Amino acid sequence: MNITHWLTTIDLLRTRDFPVEHGRTDVGTGGPGYHIAELQTSGDFWEDDGTEREETETQFEFDRDGLGERLNERWGAPDVISLADTFDRAGDGEDIPEPWASLSSHVPDVQLWKPAHEDRWIALGISQWDKELPFQLLAVVTETAPP
Repeated sequence: MNITHWLTTIDLLRTRDFPVEHGRTDVGTGGPGYHIAELQTSGDFWEDDGTEREETETQFEFDRDGLGERLNERWGAPDVISLADTFDRAGDGEDIPEPWASLSSHVPDVQLWKPAHEDRWIALGISQWDKELPFQLLAVVTETAPP
């Protein structure tokens, strides 16, 4: 875990212009109105009996919460937002803005801050597309409020 590096990445994205097109960036992905930084990625779990996956998930939660504590010192306690309803609404055909539409398909919930006097939201979440695939600790910086 490298909280100092992660905080530097988040601070960089808070001031960086958003990409004009959706695509890969030097720290993850981005598009009009958002950056998603892939702060940490685990290995996969194809050969795992479930033990390593459980331990890795616990470690990623610990790392997210440790980083979250540092962000709490800056902006106070976060809102914890479930993205399950957002995922359901997108599946029902509702037009959900990015980055929330794609995040909702692989991140169950996020810790969310809206720093005073800033026009950007900052979110932390843990991604996992499927039980055999890696976990990722994600930091999101976006000008789009969660739906």
